[in-house]
Amino acid sequence: MWRALARTTLRAVANYCGSPGVGLAPSTLTQQQLRHSKASKRFITTTSTAPQHNIGIMSVEKPKVVFVLGGPGAGKGTQCSRIVDRFQFTHLSAGDLLREERSREGSEFGNLIEDYIRNGKIVPVEVTCSLLENAMKASGKSRFLIDGFPRNQDNLDGWNRQMSEKVDFQFVLFFDCAEDVCVKRCLGRGQSGSGRTDDNLESLKKRISTYNNDSLPIIKFFEGAGQVKRIDASPDAEEVFGEVEKILVASGF
Repeated sequence: MWRALARTTLRAVANYCGSPGVGLAPSTLTQQQLRHSKASKRFITTTSTAPQHNIGIMSVEKPKVVFVLGGPGAGKGTQCSRIVDRFQFTHLSAGDLLREERSREGSEFGNLIEDYIRNGKIVPVEVTCSLLENAMKASGKSRFLIDGFPRNQDNLDGWNRQMSEKVDFQFVLFFDCAEDVCVKRCLGRGQSGSGRTDDNLESLKKRISTYNNDSLPIIKFFEGAGQVKRIDASPDAEEVFGEVEKILVASGF
């Protein structure tokens, strides 16, 4: 029964999100919105030949995007909050957006997202990209830290299909942290009441395995293209941010 529900849900997402320039509506897809997708297309219109200022409802200037990657517990969220305060970025956590959607009353994707997160798997890219796109549009801002994305090749391919022409990608900020340090941080976070269902040893093992198998190759891909800023994330947060600050200032922020 669950597999049938998942297949039905993913077909609905793929059919809707596959249309050029169309993501989830601000409150995500509902059956009514699916029936009125043509009306949505009139509201959010993009074509490959349209001038840049007609893309969606984003600003004339393409928003600048920095991907923030690293293993679970590497300190991405902590550093992103400091970057927001110092450099006026908007922080978008792919994981937080998915967790919010999972807990949103009436979400048809809640159970699907919960199953993927609990089992340390990566949520289908159509869902994640659409949540990110809508959050960017709703913010009205022009600088974004996208935290925890892309996490695998499918994520990267989906981003390129849906978002690469709409943003000005800068680089990957990679927080490289020893695995034992990451495990200690995550377990401590869970014991202190983080409220995250994946801050436990069983889920953490799966998350680390997924990161090593799926996410590290993506980081290496960007590294090969000269688009990675690597930071040793094992020291304390203050020392790590000192290195982050140097990189962002040198990059013109």
